Amino acid sequence: MTTPAQPDAMTDTMTDTTTLSQFETRRQARRILLVAILAFLALGGLLADIVSGPSGLPLSEVLNVLTGGEEASRGAEVIVWKVRLPVALMALLVGAALSLAGTEMQTVLENPLAEPFTLGVSSSAALGAGVAIILGISLPVLPPIWAVSANALVFALMSMFILQLVSQLRGGGPTVVILFGIALNFTAGALLALLQFVASADALQQLVFWTMGSLAGVRWESIVLMALVLAITLPFSLKASWQLTALRMGTTQAQSFGVDVTRLRRWALVRVSVLAACAVSIVGVIGFVGLAGPHIARITVGEDHRFLLPASVLTGAVLMSFASILSKLLVPGILLPIGIVTSLVGLPVFFALILRKKGNLS
Repeated sequence: MTTPAQPDAMTDTMTDTTTLSQFETRRQARRILLVAILAFLALGGLLADIVSGPSGLPLSEVLNVLTGGEEASRGAEVIVWKVRLPVALMALLVGAALSLAGTEMQTVLENPLAEPFTLGVSSSAALGAGVAIILGISLPVLPPIWAVSANALVFALMSMFILQLVSQLRGGGPTVVILFGIALNFTAGALLALLQFVASADALQQLVFWTMGSLAGVRWESIVLMALVLAITLPFSLKASWQLTALRMGTTQAQSFGVDVTRLRRWALVRVSVLAACAVSIVGVIGFVGLAGPHIARITVGEDHRFLLPASVLTGAVLMSFASILSKLLVPGILLPIGIVTSLVGLPVFFALILRKKGNLS
């Protein structure tokens, strides 16, 4: 009686497998399309950032300058190449770096509220900047123009090195990392407050402006450095994408798949440290992007890190690019610090996303 039913069962199984395969193919095609749309938005944000500003430049003239057209005026070339293009490129790179760092941190720490600054990166970098600005202490081999950025980078990396050392001694669990990161955050904040208490009025004003985050005065050397850091870090993140996806299912489940969770966390935090420290050392403290960019990417493409990581990079770039545009337009004639813009404009958008997902962001 059971023999005639076996071909039907096999046929049903093959049909179900084919249906699932087709569904997965359509889902992956949809994710690729969404990533491509994000890339298009990032390119559009770059061009819009170059076009926007007090000196009106039409898009046609900007494209003429970028392509080396002979009809471009000397004034337009100076505005594009010396002023607007460096700012626009740095906005994309910093946004991409912070969002990528936030994605990895939220995954390896299993905490949807984690971001690069959760572990004290921003406060440590601000402390390093304060030491250079207020006390005049910096690396002796560097020119004065790099003193603040170099100090911020060194202090941020030192804080992450201490965090890595302590987490390894205590087992490297996410709870230990987060708690010690919070302790580092408060410690650096207290020392920075002490520096501010003894600072002169001019030094205090300079430090406060630095902590607000700004893209003004970006140099091409900084752009090259940020681009190199992102180009070196991203391939390692993508290589670990399947392990990160497995970790989203839980530590026990990831270990059952053969993932060395402790090693994965260690190297992910190294990447996060380098990305966040370089970004903060160049442009100052930029909030919100490392927190909201990954969540927006997750809502867009889901938890598969093969697509989530590129989507996060592009989402962060888009957020920072449009924040750069708004920093020029919100108050005519005044360039607002971009850290203020990302918080004031970005947080309502983030709250809307939370309400839309009804809290299912974990």
